[in-house]
Amino acid sequence: MTELTRRTLARAAAAAPLLAAAAVAAGAGPAAAAPRRRTTVFVAGDSTASVYPESAAPRAGWGQALPVFATPRLAVDDRALSGASSKSFADLGLLDGILVDLRPGDRLLISFGHNDEKTSDPDRGTDPATTYPQYLRRYLDGARQRGALPVLVTSVERRRFDADGNALASHGAYPQAVRDLAAAEGVPLIDLQALSLALWQRLGPDGTRAYFLWLAAGAAHYPDGVADNTHFQAHGAIEVARLVADELHRRHLVPPGSLCGLHAPVADDRLVWPAAI
Repeated sequence: MTELTRRTLARAAAAAPLLAAAAVAAGAGPAAAAPRRRTTVFVAGDSTASVYPESAAPRAGWGQALPVFATPRLAVDDRALSGASSKSFADLGLLDGILVDLRPGDRLLISFGHNDEKTSDPDRGTDPATTYPQYLRRYLDGARQRGALPVLVTSVERRRFDADGNALASHGAYPQAVRDLAAAEGVPLIDLQALSLALWQRLGPDGTRAYFLWLAAGAAHYPDGVADNTHFQAHGAIEVARLVADELHRRHLVPPGSLCGLHAPVADDRLVWPAAI
């Protein structure tokens, strides 16, 4: 076991109680051990989707923001882990943990790629033509075996622009690998890579700064400032979650009445940041 694996295992173990508490606080309902009457949307993904503690605010993941669009008929259980790839998430047993809690009729959103692209890292890197879809199939098969609906989600785009202000794709062959897998397996696809790239194009280089973790020096929790073109602050997490929620609603991937406020403004303070990890 490498040092990275040991550190990631420790983070995952420490985060488990936090994620459960965050899910309840955000409207995800009772613990998994209690009978569930609502549909639960589980999120398996990386740092762009994960829950962050109050000490990292306003940094937030789109899975953390998804509950702001959920009605009491829908629970959101965000298990995404910062630094995870489709491979490391499964190898660390986090997929197995979700499968234990999945019930018939639940949904599993599967969104990896940012860290699969790190092919020099043997703990996380996958090949888009071979091992990436092979690992993703484990999520699909596990969900379907339990009567749940898997939904593949391509990676949200980073904030990258050329000299003319055109938003640039940054994920190489990975999004197309997800599209091909969804078509081959007959499972729903939310093309978040294409949706977010179009949104960044409309907003432009300046407008996207309010979505990503760009903060001036002196900001709470970021005294030296930060210019992060991968991760979101609250506003961006909410708007990316809106893209996902709108697709879930438009394509009838969740029961009627599960989502609300899809076209209404959402205040950043609607997000829930757990106290600590």
